[in-house]
Amino acid sequence: MSAPDSSRVDPDTPLTFDIEGQVGIITYNRPEKLNAMTPQMADLLVAAIAHCNASDEVRAVVLTGTGKAFCAGSDISLLDTYATAWDFRNRTEYCDALRKLRKPSIAAVNGYAFGGGFEMALSCDIRIAATTARLAAPEIKLGWIGGGGMTALLAQSIGPSNAAMMIMTGEPVTAEMALSWGLISEVHPASELRTRAVEIAATIASRAPIAAETAKSNLAAAFNMPLEQAIAYERDLQTVCFATEDALEGRAAFAAKRPPVFRRR
Repeated sequence: MSAPDSSRVDPDTPLTFDIEGQVGIITYNRPEKLNAMTPQMADLLVAAIAHCNASDEVRAVVLTGTGKAFCAGSDISLLDTYATAWDFRNRTEYCDALRKLRKPSIAAVNGYAFGGGFEMALSCDIRIAATTARLAAPEIKLGWIGGGGMTALLAQSIGPSNAAMMIMTGEPVTAEMALSWGLISEVHPASELRTRAVEIAATIASRAPIAAETAKSNLAAAFNMPLEQAIAYERDLQTVCFATEDALEGRAAFAAKRPPVFRRR
């Protein structure tokens, strides 16, 4: 695998969005601040997600960071700029925005993923990490807890005891520990991580796009519905997919022993 091409990232933009083939790539690009999120970055993320949702061209999305961090969460130095706690509550919540992404997403955790940065990784469908990555819910060290889905998403991912360990101590875990807990799917050298993430995204992008987006919705439902209701919902989604032109193309391609050409129809 080749090293990531840093020339694609505009050094003057704290969050960049690029498209490679059918893969959208969102890069947190504030390395001198460990890619800590600002309101400007949150707005750029919202805009990138809106573009991905509206585009037939983008069929999967990779999120990653520059430098030593994936994202260290919100820029703490800016938190006191909110006039009231209610203003803070009603800020643009970047984790909420990310969960509105309809396309399959891969977090390429290249370094520190702390606080809100960790929550953004948790909000992605697939997570892979560099050997040097560290993941943490450190808010308790500062007097609060995460508010972007930390507790629910961690409990779903690694179970109540491991989630409690991370949330109540605030201590980071290594990529190897995260892999053993099922928190991430793969670990790679940092120089290979972006390439591998784009490779996974490109594989997903080559599949039927409506089916891939439906699979994402179905996975979310599996965590939020009773078993029988979730199975019935899955069957309904299967029926929706079966009625698409892409499903017809898939069957025709199988019969003709040729690669399918999916058009998101």
